[in-house]
Amino acid sequence: MAWLLACSSFSFATQRALLVGVSELVNQPQALWLQAPRNDVMLMRDALLKQGFAPSDITVLADGVGGAVLPESQAIHDALGRLLAQSRSGDFVLLYFSGHGTRLRDSSKLYQEPDGLSENFLARDVRGTLGSDSALTGDLRDADFDAWIQALLARNVFVASIFDTCSANSMTRSSTADSPLIAEGPADDEVRWRGLRIGQLLGAPAPAARAAVARPAAAAEPVPRARYVALFASESHQITPELRLPRKSRNARPQGLLTWAVVEALSRRPATWRELFDGVLAAYPPVIDELAQRFPTRELPSPVAEGNLDAPIFANRAQPVSTRPVWRAQRSGDALVLQAGQLDGLVAQQPLRVLATMEDGTVRSAEGLLLQAYTDKARMAVPPALRELSGAALWNITPLGEPASVALRVRAEQGLPPGLSLDYPASVVAVAAADGADVHWSASRLDVLSPALGAGARPVPADAAAARRHLEMLARLKWLNQLYSIARDAQFEGFDAVFEVWNGDRLVRSGPARQAGAGLLPLRAGERAVLNVRNATGRSVDLVVVGIDPQGGARQVYPGDPGETNRFKRGTRDAPAVKRFELPWFNAEGGRLLVLAAPATPYSAPRLFGAGTADGVAQVRVRGALQQDSERQSFAAMVHWAGEALSAR
Repeated sequence: MAWLLACSSFSFATQRALLVGVSELVNQPQALWLQAPRNDVMLMRDALLKQGFAPSDITVLADGVGGAVLPESQAIHDALGRLLAQSRSGDFVLLYFSGHGTRLRDSSKLYQEPDGLSENFLARDVRGTLGSDSALTGDLRDADFDAWIQALLARNVFVASIFDTCSANSMTRSSTADSPLIAEGPADDEVRWRGLRIGQLLGAPAPAARAAVARPAAAAEPVPRARYVALFASESHQITPELRLPRKSRNARPQGLLTWAVVEALSRRPATWRELFDGVLAAYPPVIDELAQRFPTRELPSPVAEGNLDAPIFANRAQPVSTRPVWRAQRSGDALVLQAGQLDGLVAQQPLRVLATMEDGTVRSAEGLLLQAYTDKARMAVPPALRELSGAALWNITPLGEPASVALRVRAEQGLPPGLSLDYPASVVAVAAADGADVHWSASRLDVLSPALGAGARPVPADAAAARRHLEMLARLKWLNQLYSIARDAQFEGFDAVFEVWNGDRLVRSGPARQAGAGLLPLRAGERAVLNVRNATGRSVDLVVVGIDPQGGARQVYPGDPGETNRFKRGTRDAPAVKRFELPWFNAEGGRLLVLAAPATPYSAPRLFGAGTADGVAQVRVRGALQQDSERQSFAAMVHWAGEALSAR
């Protein structure tokens, strides 16, 4: 009977979509209006119908589209409410938004961004508030979207979001003061930029309170985002264009760049969200190159993705299609350049699988060996079986196994415990007595032999599950130590991490995490540890903060949830992005903390540096173009409470 119910539930699972396109801001000057959102929603609707969505399960809110409801703020919330009421466990929901965005200060948010700003989507009826740069009516804020997404996730619905919009905070920091807010090209090829400053919006005649909107109540605990994916047209400080697409086509019409690229990528029949996003990235370069010639002073957008990218597309399944990382590569003659390196767990002579996706979606694969691994990139030869493929192929590379040099080597007299589970590249392997073990596990004791892992005898694990957890912790620690050794001598100007000791609301002492000394630890009665990170590099940063608590448990500090992004927002010297992390678990001898950061280069591969510790989906943000040939800067700090004195490494 249970089997029949499960089959019945699966068979009636539904795919639904809400498509919102705002071209006209009716309370604002027409110079701020857009052309493409009404086209975007119809292009996306046609693409979803080809993917098997039923017409009755696609809701369109757009101006200039026959039969569609106007995309005003209350109408959008009403549509989200109906979508939530319809959704059942096992369903799939796509939320799609095309139009203008902006950013403002929102002191009411429970979670404050590192730059103190809130992202907002502008509905058709948006108004500013005269005399204020932090009040809007007729907008949907990031907190609104998060509430709806959390409510859907709580019902076991897989939620995918696509935002072909932007937040134009960087327009106040443009490289030239006269950079146009909405840039137009020739009359027959108009280019408009999505993203407005709040000060551009006409306001109500008197300060007005933001109208209350009905949104789901916040859950007592955040819902894990194993069933969540989102694609964004740009980073939060960038703006994104709409223009006539496809380029040089007689059938071209105004489209948002991300929307057009998503539909193009769907034609390759991607199996996962990662494959879809790879196709999006492949469609960008020709358009971006053209825009760079026409708008040389403008920072062009880098698309972003987050969530369970390895889940099957348009389906409700949290289990990833593959648990191994997949890295993009660029072909140059008979060589492939990987956008990953030693920081991602790659080593020379490592066996890899090369995947080439053709324009029709056909995938060819072959195995090969990695020739060279640098800090931030790697090279290998194109396998002979794939050398005849055309330049239109999309190249991706995945490891065939974990590198032996990173593995925790265990001499286990009774065999390894079952169920070991670790994120790449950490692993555990059994070795013989003469092979140089890191750990010796016998029936009577567990000896850590490696000084780097804290050599000494440990209590015998109570059972196989306890032994598994302990070995997993030691394997993660071995990889964290190696990560630190790779990056510790690198420099990253403008990024810093400070280790602080507090007693109540009083800062007792502090120092750079890279140079933490005996003056900071041990903590005394009533004291607690805090980490402050500060990004003033002028760039977004891929940041990971992880730790090992005194009991040997893995602690994921940033990102704090497997479904959150590890992209730390851009900051400058004048306006740094700052975030504070409480470390209540760092409270006794044996605690370790690793901070690792690197600039987020446009079009780079996912970067969690193999340092994820939480169970579930190892999620990262991915960005657009291939990076430059030079080694990337990085920052690394390891704080280790080794007893009465601190071991600062």
